[in-house]
Parts: sequence; structure tokens; C-alpha cells
Amino acid sequence: MLSYALLKPLIQLGLRVFFRRIEVPHRKRLQTPGPLIIAANHPNTLMDPLIVAANRRDSVAFLAKSTFFKGPFMKWLMAQTNSIPIYRRQDAEGEDAAHVSPAELARRNEATFGRSYDYLDQGGTIMIFPEGTSVTERRLRPLKTGAARIALGAAARHDFKREVQILPVGINYFDPSRFRSDVLLNVALPIQVTDFAALYAQDPIAAADELTEEIRRRLEENLVITRDAAEDELVQQVERTFGEHLAPDDDETLYDNFELSRNLSEAIIYFEKHDPARLQEVREKLNEYMQELRALRLTDESLESSNKGERWLRGAKTALKLALGFPVYVYGVVNNYLPYRIPSMVAQRATKEVEFVAPILMVTGMVTFSLAYAAQIALVHYFVQDWRLTTLYALSLPITGFYALYYWNNLQDRRQRLRVLRLFRQQRPAIEKLLRQRTSIMRLLANARAAYLAGNEL
Repeated sequence: MLSYALLKPLIQLGLRVFFRRIEVPHRKRLQTPGPLIIAANHPNTLMDPLIVAANRRDSVAFLAKSTFFKGPFMKWLMAQTNSIPIYRRQDAEGEDAAHVSPAELARRNEATFGRSYDYLDQGGTIMIFPEGTSVTERRLRPLKTGAARIALGAAARHDFKREVQILPVGINYFDPSRFRSDVLLNVALPIQVTDFAALYAQDPIAAADELTEEIRRRLEENLVITRDAAEDELVQQVERTFGEHLAPDDDETLYDNFELSRNLSEAIIYFEKHDPARLQEVREKLNEYMQELRALRLTDESLESSNKGERWLRGAKTALKLALGFPVYVYGVVNNYLPYRIPSMVAQRATKEVEFVAPILMVTGMVTFSLAYAAQIALVHYFVQDWRLTTLYALSLPITGFYALYYWNNLQDRRQRLRVLRLFRQQRPAIEKLLRQRTSIMRLLANARAAYLAGNEL
């Protein structure tokens, strides 16, 4: 479809700008030929299908809840992006007619299944989110059987003589609502639907249940799974604060971070069973340390130690870079501030749900930057009347915009380190206490890691 082909490069560009890194360790698996069903977890609403489709060469059709198809513009947009509506009881309740009957709901979804079968018959790819809803949490909610039923139905159309595959994809965000964060796509080995042909012939419902369980198992293998909010908070505290010390690697990949998160979750379960006192000590000391940091408005990175000579040399280099880069920073801020700030303002007003923040930020940013850059370039060309100068100005806009963001982050880091030095002079006991806490926690984590590894070797 022409509109899909035109939109895809724009979405790819928007994703490259919004995310700092998008890592796909098994990229070839994502190019598995159709007929194919991609089944993924769903932590970040509209961002999830965009990320997967942008990294697959062939076009993708999407099963989306019917509420996205309301209004002329949305109907047109969903049609251009190969979307097929799925009807849920909770969505039908809001319709004007006296509630849609179960029979009507079943009829509509049968039509959806029929369209899906036809699309797969043509060798197409359909993306489905078996959880049914989107919630930003590192857990996999119970899966609906729709993906399995569509795959089995499409294969049964041809007596299982034509292979239909299901490709589970684990989408792991490291900070789902923040600009310039990271995302890891863990692509599992595809599931061969013909493996379930014999069971389907005996009991189609049991086959759908068994296939859904296999999808769940492969998704869980490729996701960071925490059992509750308390465990998730502890894992994130450890990985964000002391992750570099637990897995020191200059060439660290997102998959390394993923493995660290999974190991931390597994270690928590291990110590709950074998050494709960050690786990409780880590939890208490880490919470106390984080509270002290917040009270002094510091970050853990600002307490990173180095010898005095290295500290002064690093400080001098940073100060020189900040001084020399300040004019470029000001130029970047002047030309990029409004289109950068407007998406945040729109997202704050548009939603309180964290799952919708990232897609609103990205889509709004694509509009604001496109309009702002076009207006600024036209205005500059009007005054200079020289296409060479206008071209240089146009190229400078995104480059200096990214530099301004980089500069601001460096400036904040430098301010934090200067604040530590100032507090060390003014409140020396408080900083020394923080440093002792930090050293104690690092020792605790190192000992716990050794005990965990030793316990798993037995």
C-alpha cells in the first residue's frame, strides 16, 4: 500500500531520533517470511507496533482494538496502516446502540478472523498483542488465545500443508516514556504451527490453548519478568545505580543490560528461598542510601571516586568543553527549544497514562520539528537569498539540536559533581556517610553475587 510505504521511512526516522538505541540481537529472525503472525508483549501502546514494523522489511498488518477506528480520520489512518479491528466486550459497551449483543460481537470478530486468514493466504504478516491491553510494567499478563486461533485456522484452511509460523517478540524498554532512552527487541525462534496439527484434529480448543502456552513460554524467555512492583523497584534500583559495577564492560550492549536485569530477578528469588536476611539487608541499605541521595539532591554517578589528579584533570577538560561549546549550545537551544518543549506540554495535557506518553511525544515531535524547521529555513532563505547558506543553516538545525541536549546533560553532570565538592566542605559528615553507605552496598552486592553464582553451580 502506497501510504504505508510513504509513512514507514518517516516512522523509522522518528524512532531513530526518539530512541538513543534500538537493538535487535537476532535481526534475521525478524525477517522470517510470511505467512507469519508476530506475537509481542504490549507495554507501550502505539510505540510497540511501530518499533517492530520499522525493523521488518516486509509490510505488517496489525490487529487493533475497534476503538482506534472511530472517526473519519482514524478510520482512514488505520486503513492506510493495514490495521484490522478486533472487537472486545469492554469496547462495545460505549457504542450508541443499546449494547452490542454477544452474537453481533462474535459475528464481527468472525469477519476479523476471515480478513486475517485472507491476508495470511497472500503470504502476509500480521502483528498481534495477545495480552489484549497495554500496561507499562515488567510482567507478562495472561494471554488471549486469538493469535493461536488465527494461526491454526489459517493453517487448517490448507489442511496444514502450507506452513504458518508464529514469531514471538519480547519488547524491552529501559525507560519507556523518556526521550533518548533505549529499547531491545528480543526475537525468539519461530513456532511451526504444523506441529499442532494432530492435536487440532482431535480438539481445536486444546490446540489453541497449547499453542498459546508455547507463545507465552517463548515470550517469557525474552523478557525481563518481575513478580510485583516491589521486586521491580529493587531490580531497577540496583541495575541503574550499581549496574556498571556488577557487569563492568566497556562494550556493553542492551542485551548485556537485559541479562543483568534477568539475573537480578532470579537472584532475588534465590535469596528469598536461601538467605532472606541478606536480601532484606540489601533492600534496607539501598532504600536508605537512595533516600539520602534524594534529600541532598544528588545522584550516585556524582559520587564516583577517582584519584585527585584524575578528578582535577577531568574537571578541567569538562570545563573547557563547556566553555568552548557554549555558543553552539545557545545556537542549538534558540533554534530547537520550542519544537522540543511543545511535545512535552502536549503529552502532559493529553494523558496521565504513562503508556501513551512516548507515542504522543514522538508523533507530536515529528510535527513540531517539521513545521518549525520548514518555517525557520524559509525565513532564513528570505533574508539571505543564497541557497548555499540556507542549506548550511538547514543542516545545522538537527546537529546543534542534538549537541544542545548532549551539552545540557554534561552541564547537569558537572553541576552535580561541583555540588558534591561544595557539600563536602559544608556538610562533610553527610557526604562521608553517603560514601560509607555506597561502599557497604557495593560490598554487599559483590558478596551476594558470589554466593548466588556459587549456589547455582551446586
